[in-house]
Amino acid sequence: MSTIAQIKKEVSKVVVGQEKMIDSLLIAFLCEGHILIEGVPGLAKTTTVNALASALGLNFKRAQFTPDLLPSDILGAEIYDPKTNEFKIKKGPIFTNLLLADEINRAPAKVQSALLEVMQEKQVTLGDATFKIDPPFFVMATQNPVEQEGVYQLPEAQLDRFMLKIVVDYNNKDEELEIARRISTASSQKIEPVASIDDINEIKKEIQDIHIDEEVELYIIELVNATRNPSDYGLDSIKDYIQFGASPRVSIDMFKAVKAMAYMRGKDFVTPVDVAYIAKELMRHRIVLTYEAEAEGITTDEIIQNVLESVKIP
Repeated sequence: MSTIAQIKKEVSKVVVGQEKMIDSLLIAFLCEGHILIEGVPGLAKTTTVNALASALGLNFKRAQFTPDLLPSDILGAEIYDPKTNEFKIKKGPIFTNLLLADEINRAPAKVQSALLEVMQEKQVTLGDATFKIDPPFFVMATQNPVEQEGVYQLPEAQLDRFMLKIVVDYNNKDEELEIARRISTASSQKIEPVASIDDINEIKKEIQDIHIDEEVELYIIELVNATRNPSDYGLDSIKDYIQFGASPRVSIDMFKAVKAMAYMRGKDFVTPVDVAYIAKELMRHRIVLTYEAEAEGITTDEIIQNVLESVKIP
């Protein structure tokens, strides 16, 4: 059994269904990206990240974002010690391998920007000292789509820092029955670590060696460009709905993500199917719609679906 299959098997001990979320978490983690998850409460978001950390033998911390949160609550701060008459560094929850930023849109902009700076730079400055975050470092942020009170909209520039945004839906009836049975009988099994840091680094190297044909590379670029210049692809029907198309980070992240997707499917080359599978997760938070689109109830997923159907597949 491959290492990826072993990791998934361990996670499935406590998480029923939600394969897309598990796949996306692994893709972002292996590509050294970060992930934003949108879903109503109770869909095992925290449980999944905790299970993934346990299966990988990594440290996991959770930070609950609230309107009164300060950057120091996440990053840490200099604390005065009256006994020694000196300042000491108290590190915050950001110093971990897997961080769950729960309900990130509840915290004000200062906290969000502090977190996202660390995500990009992989370092924290506290007082006069700068600390590197030990790799691997992976942030999973969640936001609740149903509440409007006391939430702050994440700016587009900050959303762009997330490699993937996945929308988690309810389990089907059979899965929900299995969940209820497991919880009521306390039959969840203990998760065993099945991969080391060395194993993960080896997988990352193997992913880099996955082949992408030049035609598939051009297909990726065409998909991204179609969100910026829809008229060039016969998409006049959606051009008035797009204010800003996907950023250059999408192209970079898509090259990485489709390689990881192919690797997880046991292949040594990328196909257009791999691109289509992950395209919405890569682009849905990086396309800015016009007021007209919002007024008509048009979503970014519908825009991306139109693009996928219109751009010629190699």
